[in-house]
Amino acid sequence: MSRRLPPLNSLRAFEAAARHLHFTRAAEELNVTQAAISHQVRALEDWLGVRLFQRAGRGLRLTEPGSTYLVVLRDAFDRMGAATAALARGRGLDRLTVSSTDSFAAIWLVPRLRRFRAAHPEVEVRVMPSDEMVDFDYDDVDIAVRYGRGVWPGVKSAVLFAEELFPVCSPALLEGPHKLRTPDDIRHHVLLHDVLAIDWDVWLKAAGVTGVDSRRGPFFSHSHLVLQAARSGEGLALGNRHLVEAALAAGTLVKPFELSLATGYAYYAVAPEATWDLPKVAAFRDWLLAEAGAA
Repeated sequence: MSRRLPPLNSLRAFEAAARHLHFTRAAEELNVTQAAISHQVRALEDWLGVRLFQRAGRGLRLTEPGSTYLVVLRDAFDRMGAATAALARGRGLDRLTVSSTDSFAAIWLVPRLRRFRAAHPEVEVRVMPSDEMVDFDYDDVDIAVRYGRGVWPGVKSAVLFAEELFPVCSPALLEGPHKLRTPDDIRHHVLLHDVLAIDWDVWLKAAGVTGVDSRRGPFFSHSHLVLQAARSGEGLALGNRHLVEAALAAGTLVKPFELSLATGYAYYAVAPEATWDLPKVAAFRDWLLAEAGAA
C-alpha cells in the first residue's frame, strides 16, 4: 500500500520551526535561508489544508493541529535517527553514549562499568562527563544521569537513588587536636564546599549548630575534588551516601556524626520518550537501576 506523505524538506522545515518557534533560528539550524523555511512551511500547510502556525508578535505560535502534528513528527524523526544510527553501526558494536556529571562518572559509574560490559559485550559504552544538562535534540547522547527533582520536559526518567548528605572526613581528624565528638566540634575545623551542591548552612541548622560561618573554607567545582580534599585531611566535606560508600568501606573517609540530611533531590536515569525502550538504552537503564538497588 502506497503512503501519501508530504515532501520531507517541508516536514523538516516545519519540525525545526516548531521547536524554535522562529523561522530564522530554524533556518540557521538547517543551513538554509529564512525565506526557504517560510516557503516550505507554507507549502506544507497548503498540502495539508490546515494552518500550523499563528504569528505571535515577532515569533510564532503553534495552532492546535500544529501542536498535535509536531508530537507525531518528533517521534518519527527520533525513531528514524535511532534506526539510521543503528544501521550505520551495524558492522561493529552498538555504541551507547552516556552523559553524567563529572563526579558521578568518576566516583560511581566508571568503577561499575566492567559489570555492564560483561553482561552486554555487544554494546560499546562511551561516557561523556559534563555538568551541563544534555539536550537530547542536539547532543549525540542516548541516555543521561541527571541530578534534580525528576521533572524535565520531553524525557522519561527513573530514580536511581535519593540524595542523603552527611559530613565526612579523614580518620586523622577524629583524633587530632580538636577531636570530632559532637557536631558542635565542627567550629574548630575547615569546611569544604562543592559549588554545585547544597550549602553547609542547611546541615548545620539541622544539627543545631550555631555560631559557625557556613560559608568559610575553600570551594571546589566538583564533588570528587571536595572528597579528595577531605581524604587528604584538609577538612570536612558534605558527602552523598552513594558517592562516599566506597571510601567509607575502604576507611579512607569516616562519618563522624549520625545525622543524615535528605534534600529532596535525587539521581535519575533519563532518556527521550521515543528511545526509552530501544534495546541498548533499556539494557543500560535497567542495569543502572539494578546497580543502584544493590548499592
